[in-house]
Amino acid sequence: MSLKIYNSLTRQKEEFIPLNKGYAGMYVCGPTVSGESHLGHARPYITFDIVYRYLLHLGYKVRYVRNITDAGHFEEEGRAAEDKISNKAILEKLEPMELVQKYTNMFHWAMKQFNNIEPSIEPTATGHIVEQITMIEKIIADGYAYVNNGSVYFDVHKYNEDFSKKGMPYGILSGRNLEEQIETTRELDNQDEKRNKADFALWKNAPPEHIMRWKSPWGEGFPGWHIECSAMATKYLGAQFDIHGGGMDLQFPHHECEIAQSNVCNHIAPVRYWMHNNMITINGRKMGKSYNNVIKLSELFTGSHPMLEQAYHPMTIRFFILQSHYRSTLDFGNEALQASEKAFKRLWEAYENLLKIEVGNWQATDAELDEKINKQITEFTTFIEDDFSTAKVLANMFEIVPVINGIKNKQVALNTISSNTITLMQQQFKLYIENILGLQYEEENSEKLSGILQLLVDIRKQAKAQKDFVTSDTIRNELLRLGVQLKDEKDGTVTWSFV
Repeated sequence: MSLKIYNSLTRQKEEFIPLNKGYAGMYVCGPTVSGESHLGHARPYITFDIVYRYLLHLGYKVRYVRNITDAGHFEEEGRAAEDKISNKAILEKLEPMELVQKYTNMFHWAMKQFNNIEPSIEPTATGHIVEQITMIEKIIADGYAYVNNGSVYFDVHKYNEDFSKKGMPYGILSGRNLEEQIETTRELDNQDEKRNKADFALWKNAPPEHIMRWKSPWGEGFPGWHIECSAMATKYLGAQFDIHGGGMDLQFPHHECEIAQSNVCNHIAPVRYWMHNNMITINGRKMGKSYNNVIKLSELFTGSHPMLEQAYHPMTIRFFILQSHYRSTLDFGNEALQASEKAFKRLWEAYENLLKIEVGNWQATDAELDEKINKQITEFTTFIEDDFSTAKVLANMFEIVPVINGIKNKQVALNTISSNTITLMQQQFKLYIENILGLQYEEENSEKLSGILQLLVDIRKQAKAQKDFVTSDTIRNELLRLGVQLKDEKDGTVTWSFV
């Protein structure tokens, strides 16, 4: 057997053959730390944690790079030169890097709740301005970028004309041709600075009100979103590396632009295997502010979002995500999450019962069942190596659960299956559940915590009604000191979140 990965670039499964034997390089686009991590961040980072874990299991020395976007992040497909971090810093009356640190810490906290392994390197965009400027200078020198009013734009038409001949046209990853891209490009501010609508910014001239700014050969400004990842990936993984991961929403324009920039600058296609997880929906709807269904991870863990019927443990979320293939759509809803909560508990209880079986030395009295279980266990590896099919691995585990429970309840004789098969079950369940799938079980405290917080909220509300503002303020301030922020809504309700 060999690991096969669905390559978004070639649109087919391919055997994973690393550039350097025994080594694997992987870059995953990290969060923009302009706000608290939300449900949309859960799927990609759990997905690529599985990839990381399995590559380590196979014995590869893995360099996993996941960046932190802490410089601007303005998007060509949204409002021109929108600086999410500067805007949020003004709203929260914080220095931009103070805000960055706050939300970076919260992101790290959430990743730990999911039991994600930390990446090998976590570079920040602001820490690599020099590398970005150097890369932009190379692109300009090669004739694929131009300067206008202190901003630098990538010449997509020239790139497409030259690199289409080399089999790397702009749009190769997303499958969009240039004409379609131009037709769907929005009219943005500073559009007159560009030679063509499809051109994207490598560097933006900073207006006077812009907080985050750096000196460059073209004047004071800040980097484009796309160049950040190209510069950091090149520095830590080289001109070409093995795996680049991210959500499907990043295929265009972000990853498309990365390919173009890196092709020009490094004279080689940057990535061997492009991997993209599919998007999530909530009760059948895309997550978005207009639908009021953006659920922060702290709200998910405490049940404090109005769409949630209860708190959900991070392991319930991880298990729920792993029950679907990473390239399939995934719909979050209370009913599905509650079903996952029960299923995960059932699996873990069976796993604990399995580990308690004392193994002797006996032959199977039911050769057919023994053979069937051996096949199901062997398929763990078959499925995980077929583009990380965690859902199929879990499905096989649940096929075996009734046998384990039957042995526990003495409804199935222990010697029905051989002692060798019991040993194999114990080894493989432990390997996959804990090491590869990264699942762990703790007593459910989330619901209790939610109840305690609600009790304090009710006491505070009663104190305010009685004009006992000392008690009201004490509850609010002490909770804040412990990392829980209360927010009084206009309709009289109170929500809370971890800070």
